[in-house]
Amino acid sequence: MPRFDLTTLGEGQLRLCVPAGTRLERAERFDAYVSGTEGNVASTLARLGRATGWVSALPDSPLGRRVTNEYRLAGVDLDAVRVAAGRLATYYVEYAVPPRSIQVWFDRRDSCFTQLTSEQVDWDYLLDTRMLHLTGITLALPGPQALALEAVERARTAGVPISFDMNYRARLWSPPEARRVTLPLVESVDVLCCSRGDAVTVLGVEPGEPEAVLRGIGAVTEARHVVMSMGADGLMGWDRDLDTVTHVSAREVVILDRIGAGDAMVAGVLHGVLAGDFARGLRYGAVCAALSLGTYGDQLIVDAVELERLVDASGPMIER
Repeated sequence: MPRFDLTTLGEGQLRLCVPAGTRLERAERFDAYVSGTEGNVASTLARLGRATGWVSALPDSPLGRRVTNEYRLAGVDLDAVRVAAGRLATYYVEYAVPPRSIQVWFDRRDSCFTQLTSEQVDWDYLLDTRMLHLTGITLALPGPQALALEAVERARTAGVPISFDMNYRARLWSPPEARRVTLPLVESVDVLCCSRGDAVTVLGVEPGEPEAVLRGIGAVTEARHVVMSMGADGLMGWDRDLDTVTHVSAREVVILDRIGAGDAMVAGVLHGVLAGDFARGLRYGAVCAALSLGTYGDQLIVDAVELERLVDASGPMIER
């Protein structure tokens, strides 16, 4: 029996935000949150009762400990996180209201994680799992890209199922670069999560009706489960074995913070996949995304009991 339900490889960061109405160039104070798309998925699953492990590198500094404290509190195992000299990656968010859009700027060059080498990764730890989860954000970073590709090859050799979230970021790399690296990888993953927009931009799927785009994603991968997120239109999943398409509507929510909702959705879906129920996982994903949108910060705080109740609830409730 593997030690973990899910392991992942990715960078830990701090997100520094200014509220709508404040421009970064005039900012006098920031709201700080721990971030990192892979860590976000691992932390949500840990809170749902899954055994998760995270491989990364962080500085031996108060900022590095801020990240480890957050994930440790969620219940993520950190035995394979390397403490190293260097800096912590950060990114800056300028929230906005129309006609402006939210702006994100990354500052992750020469971070501890980008300097991590294959010899420093505990591969036995990473592969002692029911599922390995990777994302396109790690693939977009030159050094970590090689680690992620090596992780894929090692997982395939060891027979470890792979989950991959496209997570394309235009400020990290161009669509042609992303397509060149990503297409060979997604061919043989087991679970593929991709937004409708990324399917067209990165995978080269023809735009069209949602189900046609979903099946277009399925045509470039052998994944048993394909998930397409559609923002306010919810998410859609294709079970290859059953050849069934399931659409789950987005839950009604007052949006407080958009960042992290995609990671929460992926965690919810994987929670269902790990339980052997992909269709219910799609419903978990929709609820987790809504909960994240209504929560400040990247870390979704939810347990399995609350999630089950909310998935089956028909409307808002008052807890007394």
